[in-house]
Amino acid sequence: MAKPETVFKVGAVRASIFRNTVERNGQSIPLPKVVIEVRYKDKTGQWNGTNSLSLNDIPKAILALQKAFEYLTGHKEPESPESLSTGPQ
Repeated sequence: MAKPETVFKVGAVRASIFRNTVERNGQSIPLPKVVIEVRYKDKTGQWNGTNSLSLNDIPKAILALQKAFEYLTGHKEPESPESLSTGPQ
């Protein structure tokens, strides 16, 4: 998987922004996508991710997605690959 353009983190929830490019009528058009993921440690201590949200993850996901929406509607071109982190990991 390609590296995301930016990642918005709220607790264990991450909203990662990717920009794919599609070809239409000879033009390259950037097509932003947002991937939502919840990071957790399994029984062996390894980090994993899931797209399944618990009740407590929903408000965090809403905030992360809101930040992703604001970023995408306010930034037409990629800025920097650095992440914006909100709250503890």
